[in-house]
Amino acid sequence: MNVPAPPSGWPAQLALVLGAFGAGTLVALLFGAANLGIAFSVGQLAFAAVLVWVLLRG
Repeated sequence: MNVPAPPSGWPAQLALVLGAFGAGTLVALLFGAANLGIAFSVGQLAFAAVLVWVLLRG
């Protein structure tokens, strides 16, 4: 399985993990999260998943 490497440089990696948090939060809200706290929790899970990917592949 060929997984692409994360972008090089810390600004691009920071933007990637923060974007994952925002995207996860928005997706949770669009799918009807009960409140903003739950949506932030989903965003935090997305952030953590992308952070692990960046750290292991970088």
